[in-house]
Amino acid sequence: MSGVAAVILAAGSGERFAAAGGSTAKALAPFKGAPMVRGVAQIALASRARPVVVVTGAQARDVAGALAGLPIRLARNPAFHDGLSTSLRQGIAALPLGCAGALVMLADMPNVEAALLDAMIARFDGARTALAVVPVRGGRRGNPALLSRALFDAVADLTGDEGAGRLLRALAPSDVLSVEAPSGAIFQDADTPADLARIQRAPDA
Repeated sequence: MSGVAAVILAAGSGERFAAAGGSTAKALAPFKGAPMVRGVAQIALASRARPVVVVTGAQARDVAGALAGLPIRLARNPAFHDGLSTSLRQGIAALPLGCAGALVMLADMPNVEAALLDAMIARFDGARTALAVVPVRGGRRGNPALLSRALFDAVADLTGDEGAGRLLRALAPSDVLSVEAPSGAIFQDADTPADLARIQRAPDA
């Protein structure tokens, strides 16, 4: 076990997705034959990250049902309406004390590779003084981000729709390590049904 967990943020109501014509909650939208959140959880489980925690909120029962049978932990966020920060706080709080860090993953980014997650964990394990690890491609940062336990207290200070990005921007460049991503999946989120169809059709677009 690496000492690095995965926290999948799947609590949002997906209002933009619904407004653009989505017929179901975004996390439950079908992607390659399964609910999108299940696919993301399976990617995390295929990596070295343990435990895998999924934060639910909107449609919590249905999201939990979509994850049935997977060896994951659920953390329900009753305050999901107050923004992404509440889900990140809930997920971090659900981790065991022994976790050295956490991969913060988004339930609407279903093409991220397990091999990338493992590469990020290996980079972190090889330089334990680092506060974070991020994937990059073409000089651009993407998601997910790996946060060291040293940043967990700072997560509690986040508010509204602030996520890991605010923490990363506040760090010195020397505190953030990077890993070259094998594809553009680190930029691909399914904010709308059209986004979902595009990344399903052209996963490296």
